[in-house]
Amino acid sequence: MALVDGHILFACSFPLLLFLFWVLFGQSKLRRNGVVLRKPPNTWPLVGNGIVFLRERQKLFSWFAKCERLYGYETLQISVPSLPPGIIISDPRNLDYVFKNEGVFSKGDFVKKRSWDLFGHGIINADGEVWKVQRKAGLRFLNTTNLKVLTQTALPQYLQQSIDFLDTQAAAGSLVDLQAVFHEITTQLMGSMAYNMEMHADDNFSVAFDHASGVTAERFQNPLWFVTEVFFGSRFRRSVSIVKSYGAAMVANAVRDRRRIDSEAKPNESEHDGGRGLKQVEGSLIQSFLDAIGDESLVADAALNYLSAGRDTTAQVLTWTFYLLMRHPDVVAQIRTEVSRVIGADGQNIGSSFQLRPACLGDVAALPFTHAVFNEALRLYPPVPFEIKQSMEATTLPDGTFLPRDSVVVWCPWAMNRSRLTWGVASEDFQPQRWLDQSGSKVITRSASEFPVFNGGPRTCLGKRMAELMATQVIAVMVLKFDFIETDHGERVSKSSLTLPMKGGLPCRVKKRKGGQFL
Repeated sequence: MALVDGHILFACSFPLLLFLFWVLFGQSKLRRNGVVLRKPPNTWPLVGNGIVFLRERQKLFSWFAKCERLYGYETLQISVPSLPPGIIISDPRNLDYVFKNEGVFSKGDFVKKRSWDLFGHGIINADGEVWKVQRKAGLRFLNTTNLKVLTQTALPQYLQQSIDFLDTQAAAGSLVDLQAVFHEITTQLMGSMAYNMEMHADDNFSVAFDHASGVTAERFQNPLWFVTEVFFGSRFRRSVSIVKSYGAAMVANAVRDRRRIDSEAKPNESEHDGGRGLKQVEGSLIQSFLDAIGDESLVADAALNYLSAGRDTTAQVLTWTFYLLMRHPDVVAQIRTEVSRVIGADGQNIGSSFQLRPACLGDVAALPFTHAVFNEALRLYPPVPFEIKQSMEATTLPDGTFLPRDSVVVWCPWAMNRSRLTWGVASEDFQPQRWLDQSGSKVITRSASEFPVFNGGPRTCLGKRMAELMATQVIAVMVLKFDFIETDHGERVSKSSLTLPMKGGLPCRVKKRKGGQFL
């Protein structure tokens, strides 16, 4: 009997002993110029930084910022039980090297295993030829003609709907969630232009995707996610099923469009266009995917990835922008001065004539300060606060750090964008002027490795120009038209997600401005 009990005890304890052995002896010590890398704060025996990564995300942001504040650009080694050796990089030189060496650094198994359920073969998750095909399709869609339609036709249409909604809420004195307003604008815009479908921010798909994104983000913080989801993952699995079904419906709709024989029912002239000019779009994004990829399951993955990237991030940055603007009335006044100068002093009311000359607010160069406000909000609240790559081969970073194959590389735009070494002593302050040249008439540029909100190298965000055009026009019109008064004076934080949605939305009161004019 004792012998049997001994075997049972050994069988139960052996996996734990192997795990402890790996923790103590199994992870490589990474070196820079032959010297072992330092470890960040809160590195503990046995668990390494595992406890840190289990914290809620706002505390995790603060931890990354603390690491940067203590060690500057120094590369640090992080360790989490059961994961490959990893580093945190903060030096723009190292990040530039990662950006420019796409063949050396890829998403890797570390990322793909965690995000596969939600993103599949989509561009967010893809490498190699699968990534190239989707990127080329995106480039074809985001051409000059389509961007012109976006700024002069599509965005004014959906922005006007939001203006009408806010007029109603202002008259009633109702509480408004600005995050929901911006999300509705970007969702409708992407639905009509990219997928030829009517979409709304509060439909079942959006709710399901929001939850699935949050759980996927938690997988990167919890090394035992595959265990916890066995017991607590039922809602996640339902959400993913809803998302995938929606992707399949998007593809089916595109295929039906393609098969139409009647020349009056071309894909971009559907009932959702309403005869309001969107038929000028040179082919929808999903039709580009069908041309380039063919396989309908892969097209669905591609479409869902672009939908997330195109609508969520821009809406979130706009939310954080207005959060900052409500706390900086001096900046609001400067935006209004700039916009009034651009549209002229003898304009008419926006609510009745906004669509007469939308092009005057679709020119980013004509609104340098407004563009600078958008950049500064992006800096302080980057829509993708963490990024992860994996080395596909052994390599050495510019600072001398040697990385063996499969090493995990982490950088935190949230922390890098607050670096005093890069942004000066006022790095945590909201100062749009930092983005303007001495004349104040031109927005200066920063390298992708210093300001990594749009990624960099071959993977530079395709939607960068679209986001700038959309955000600048929305900020200009909304600020000129309304006063927004915050109702919660506490610090707003983000909720668990792969991007940066504001937890609880952005509740505020809206007041219609008498001086809101538009020519």
